[in-house]
This record gives sequence, C-alpha cells and structure tokens, in this order.
Amino acid sequence: MPPRDSVVIIPTYKERENVAAIIDAVMRLPQPFDVLIIDDNSPDGTADIVRGKQEEYAGRIHLIERPGKLGLGTAYITGFKWALTAGYEYICEMDADFSHNPDDLVKLRHACAADGADLAIGSRYITGVNVVNWPMGRVLMSYYASAYVRIVTGMPVRDTTAGFVCYRRRVLEALPLDEVRFKGYAFQIEMKFTAYKYGFRIVEVPIIFVNRVLGESKMNSGIFGEAVLGVIQLKLNSLTKSYPDYSRR
Repeated sequence: MPPRDSVVIIPTYKERENVAAIIDAVMRLPQPFDVLIIDDNSPDGTADIVRGKQEEYAGRIHLIERPGKLGLGTAYITGFKWALTAGYEYICEMDADFSHNPDDLVKLRHACAADGADLAIGSRYITGVNVVNWPMGRVLMSYYASAYVRIVTGMPVRDTTAGFVCYRRRVLEALPLDEVRFKGYAFQIEMKFTAYKYGFRIVEVPIIFVNRVLGESKMNSGIFGEAVLGVIQLKLNSLTKSYPDYSRR
C-alpha cells in the first residue's frame, strides 16, 4: 500500500492552461490524493508542465505519456491498471479543466471510505440540474441522454454519463477491464452499467459542474453517437450474459 491510499486519474490532451493549476488544487486538499496524469502526446507541452510538478511534489505526481490520442476510455483503463498495481484503495477520475471541483474529491472518497459505497458518482442531476455556463441546448442534451440511458439500462443512476467518480479498488479488480468496449464518453456508461450488474453499491453525490474557462472542449457529435447506439448494445448483450454477484461480498 502506498503512503496515501487515494489517487485521482486525469487524462490530458492540450491542457497546458489548466494542468498546473489542477495539480496544485489537488495537492492542497485536506485529504491527501496522489495524481496520475495520462497525456496523449499533447503538442502544447502539457507533459513538460507535469514533469515540473513532479519535481515540486516529489513522489505524489505520476505521468504516463502515450503516443497519441487513443481515447478517453483507454486512458482510464491504463490508469486503473497502474493504480491497482501501485496499491491504491480509492481510485478517482476527474477532468483537467476545473469542470469538476477538486474539493469534491473528498466527498466522493468519503462516500466510499466511510459510507460504504463501492462506486461514488459526482452527480450533476441527483438534486436537479447543477450545471453552470453550459448552453441550454447542451444542458438538455446531457440531461436527456442520462435519462435515456437510465430507461434503456434500468440503472438507478441519474447522471449516467458522469466522468467524476471514485471507485473502491475491489470494483476495478472485479470488472473485466480488458473487455471494456467503448473509448469515448460511452465508456463512462459502460463502467457504471457493468458495476451495477455486478451488484456493487453505487451512490450519487451532488456536485456543481462548471463549463471549462480555459482550453478546448473535447466533446463532439461522434461521442454522443457512440453513447446512443452503445447503450442499446450494452443492454442487448446483458440479456444473454451472466454476472457475478458482489452485493453480499
């Protein structure tokens, strides 16, 4: 077990405006988290900034550099495997652009460490619609996309596409990470759906999501298309598949 039992995985691509500040914000938290940056060969020098932070926060900042843009899902799978090998108990996901408030990492970890959750989701929709500075069209698209996923899959989760989560290591040890199919935001749905089918306890923790101020959004129509069609495929595949039951373990 490492000296600190919690790590946050942050994928990056062209995040030079944000990466130093997000690392500093995590380092200031009262609950200590290590940081793993997974950079997809950003041409703007993001990885160089991270290396500088590794010198500043010795032993707490880790960097994996990949040869190019290989997809959000594969970045997180790489990070999960690294974190399990390193011995972390609580493994979180977070964006680099401050759309997720680093202070909320403490609440997500607490939901797992103290309240018994296996997977804690930083939820935009559990107490209404808590999104700041998004165009109304995007808010509606996201909200109804989550509702669509909930209806198709039967998951009792309000924010099914959320990318701000904390896993207990037993979840990631149990799930078949090498079989995860999706690379874009549908990856987030697939992970939650599989955890749900395995019987893990999922809770939603209310957060406020703030649209990025600096850097470029990575969202595009292809990401949504993968999610819409992928949800149907997930549900159909589940009808003929058996899942182990971790609800009593």
